[in-house]
Amino acid sequence: MLPRSMIDSFKTYARPVFAATVIALTVSACSDDEVGDVSLGLFTTKDIKIQIFNDPEVPGVTCHISHVKADLDFSDPSDMGISCRQTGEITDEMIANVDRSKSGEVVFTASKSILFKSMKIRRIFDSKNQTLMYLSYSTKETQGSHKHSLSTVPLWGTKAWKAPTDVE
Repeated sequence: MLPRSMIDSFKTYARPVFAATVIALTVSACSDDEVGDVSLGLFTTKDIKIQIFNDPEVPGVTCHISHVKADLDFSDPSDMGISCRQTGEITDEMIANVDRSKSGEVVFTASKSILFKSMKIRRIFDSKNQTLMYLSYSTKETQGSHKHSLSTVPLWGTKAWKAPTDVE
């Protein structure tokens, strides 16, 4: 039989972890931005979820993100895909507010585990080619992750497009 102190210690740590798991599963199941859900098999708890993301700075861009959700696991796989398209007007005023640094800016974040792992989307502006790039990747704060996906939205044909000679 286990000592009473071990049992009490287990109860102390198990309750918050259980509560966090239940909350995470409830929140993920109620996502308003989920537009697709594909099972990976009858005897698995893993599904491919497809979420929609509208760029807050450039609302004329819509991205669809696919990623694996592993219910009943403490961490989801890092695999993901992204596809972004122009779905509305893109103006020069919208692009003027976009971060111009080489690393761009994080425009979307979602948790992929209870501890230290998240999926991020970073918008990077390629001024030379007049293109918005959307990079989805997974972070593991303790060791990093190499898994990523890239999608581009060219500004050609929009009100925001500038000839290469006009670019900074």
